[in-house]
Amino acid sequence: MEEELKCPVCGSFYREPIILPCSHNICLACARNILVQTPDAESPQSSRASGSGVSDYDYLDLDKMSLYSEADSGYGSYGGFVSAPTTPCQKSPNGVRVFPPTVPQPQQQHLLPHPGSLTPIPRNSCITCPQCHRSLILDDRGLRGFPKNRVLEGVVDRYQQSKAAALKCQLCEKSPKEATVMCEQCDVFYCDPCRLRCHPPRGPLAKHRLVPPAQGRISRRASPRKISTCTEHELENLSMYCVQCKMPVCYQCLEEGKHGTHEVKALGAMWKLHKGQLSQALNGLSDRATEAKEFLVQLKNMVQHIQENGVEFEACLVAQCDALIDALNRRKAQLLSQVNKEHEHKLKVVRDQISHCTVKLRQTTGLMEYCLEVIKENDPSGFLQISDALIRRVHMTESQWGKGTLTPRMTSDFDLTLDSGPLLQTIHQLDFVQMKVPAAPMLQLEECCTQNNSATLSWKQPPLSTIAVDGYILELDDGNGGPFREVYVGTETICTVDGLHFNSTYKSRVKAFNASGVGQYSKTLIMQTSEIAWFTFDPASAHPDIIFSNDNLTVSCNSYDDRVVLGNTAFSRAFGIARSDVLKDVMLGKDDKAWAMYVDNNRSWFMHNNSHTNRTDGGITKGATIGVLLDFTRGILIFLVNDEQQGPVAFEGLEGAYYPAISLNRNVQVSRGTTGQHPPPALTNDNQHEEETSA
Repeated sequence: MEEELKCPVCGSFYREPIILPCSHNICLACARNILVQTPDAESPQSSRASGSGVSDYDYLDLDKMSLYSEADSGYGSYGGFVSAPTTPCQKSPNGVRVFPPTVPQPQQQHLLPHPGSLTPIPRNSCITCPQCHRSLILDDRGLRGFPKNRVLEGVVDRYQQSKAAALKCQLCEKSPKEATVMCEQCDVFYCDPCRLRCHPPRGPLAKHRLVPPAQGRISRRASPRKISTCTEHELENLSMYCVQCKMPVCYQCLEEGKHGTHEVKALGAMWKLHKGQLSQALNGLSDRATEAKEFLVQLKNMVQHIQENGVEFEACLVAQCDALIDALNRRKAQLLSQVNKEHEHKLKVVRDQISHCTVKLRQTTGLMEYCLEVIKENDPSGFLQISDALIRRVHMTESQWGKGTLTPRMTSDFDLTLDSGPLLQTIHQLDFVQMKVPAAPMLQLEECCTQNNSATLSWKQPPLSTIAVDGYILELDDGNGGPFREVYVGTETICTVDGLHFNSTYKSRVKAFNASGVGQYSKTLIMQTSEIAWFTFDPASAHPDIIFSNDNLTVSCNSYDDRVVLGNTAFSRAFGIARSDVLKDVMLGKDDKAWAMYVDNNRSWFMHNNSHTNRTDGGITKGATIGVLLDFTRGILIFLVNDEQQGPVAFEGLEGAYYPAISLNRNVQVSRGTTGQHPPPALTNDNQHEEETSA
C-alpha cells in the first residue's frame, strides 16, 4: 500500500497531511508550495486572451470548483481563468502534474517577510488538487481551514516503523546507534551511552519505566487517541456528525446555525456505521482481487501454451514445406514470418494484459491494505473525514473489475491451416487458409424449453471462437429413437419446432458451417414434450354464472342456459397463401407451395419451404383480427394484426394464382371476415382437444 501513503506532489511519505475538499490528501508544506495568487483585477476574458501556448500547458480547472458550497464551508468558488495558470506545470516524482509557486510582482517585493520566517499565504490564494485538478480560493484561514488527516498520518507512521530494520537512538548527534531502551514517560528511544548521559537512573528519573524498543513501539501504537477539535472553533471538540455535509461538527457549529437545520448523529454511531460499510465494501473488492490472482495464473499458463502451440505449429509447417521443397523454398520464409508474427502478436496481447492486470491488482491490494489500516484507527472524527471517500474509491475500484476485465483477450490456438493440395503451378499463390471449420456450438440450456408439443432451442458459438460462421443446421430425431433429420437451416441462433408428438422424448443437436465445411455437432439435448396440453379454466374470462372448484380444474353452472368458459392456454396457428397442390397434412409453410405467417400469443415469423425468418415480438389474443394483403401490382405479401402491419414485407416476387390458406388445430376457431355490418374476422379458443389438424 506504499503508493497510498505518498504525497502526489513530493512523492515522499505524507508529512502533516491535510484533506482537500475533493477528498484527496497533500502534505501541508507541499500545499504551500503549489499555492497560486489570483488577483481580483484580472477578468476571465482578459486572462484567456493574454494566455499563450494554450496547448503546451495544463491550466487550473477553475470551472470545476470546490465540492463544498460557500454557505456551508466558507470556501468560495472562482468561475474563470486567472493569470497564474499561464505558468507551465511541473511533474512530481510520481508523475502527477503540479504548479510551482507564483513569483511575487516587483511592486509587491516590500511585502515579503524576512528571510527565514514562515512565508504568509498571499491574499486571494488559489490551490489546485494535483490529482483531480479541482481548484478553490482559500478564505481568511488559509490552509488552516483544511482538516488534518490524522488517520493517514498514523498509518504512515506505523508503516514506516514496521519497515524500519531497527529502532535508532533519538539523541545521537551523528550516525545514530541502535536503541536499547525506551522511556515510557519521556517517549524517547535511547542507546546505552545516551541513556547514561541524558537519563541517569537517579532523582526523579529513577521512577521512569524503561522498556525494550519493540515493546515501546507497541505502547506508542496503543497510546490513547488525541481528542479532535473543530477547524472553525479550535477550542471545541468534535462531538457530532452532520449527515448532509458529511463532516464532523462541534456543538458551537450547531449553535451558530450553520448546521442547525441539518440532520446530525452521534459521532461514535456514525464511526461504527462507516467502519461497517467500509468493511462490507472491502469484502467485494477482496473477491475481485482473488479472481484477479487466479486470472493472472490463467494468463501465465496461456503464455506457456502459446509458446508450445507456436513451436508445434512451426514444426508442422516446416514438415509440409519440406514435402514440397523444390517449389516452396521461396515461400517458406514468408510463411514462417507470418506464423511468427501471429505468435508474437498473441504473446504481446497476453503479456500486455498480464502487465495491465498486475498493475491494477497491485493498486487494488494497496488500497485494501490501506483501508484495513484505516479501519484499525480509533479516532472517530479522523476516520469519518476520509471514510466516505474511501468507500467511494473501494466501490469504484471494484467496478473497474467489471465484466470482461478478467477474460483473456486472446486464445492460445493458432487458427491457421496450410493447404498443401494445389498443383505445383499454383504454388506461388500458396497462403494460409484463414478459416477453419466452425467449432461445435454451445446449447444455451437456460433458454431451451418445451411447451405442450413445441420445443424451443437456443445456441451460441464458444466464447473465444473467432472462426466465421455462415449458418447452422438443427437436427431432431423422430421422438422414438429414430434417425436424426434436419428441421432448420439458417443464420438464426434460436428456433422453435412445432407439431411434435405429445408425451415423446426428442433428441436434438446443432452444428455450424462455413466455406471450409461443416463443424462438429454440439452436445445432444434430450427434451420431453407434454403428456397433454395442460390448462385450467380461466375465471377472468368466464360468464358470471360459472362456478369454479378443485383449483379451477372443475366447473359447473347455476343457470339453465348455456354458458361459455375458456381455458387459460392459447394455441398456435398459421395464415397465408398457397398453391392448389400444397401439402394438406403439415403446417402451412413447411413446403415450397405455401407462404405463411406463424403467430401465437407471444410472437410471429414468416414461413416458406420449412424456413422461418423475421421473428417479431407480439402476437394475437382472443378477438384479434388477422389480415393477409397480397399486392399483385408490386408482387408482395404483407400480414397485419388488428390493422397494424406485423413485421416487414413478408415475401416478394409473387406471381401466378394463389389460394387463401389457414392451418390450425382443433383448439382454434377462425371466422372469415365480411364487409358491411358484420364484425371483422376474429379468433376464439376452444381448448377441449389436444390433437392438431390443418385447414
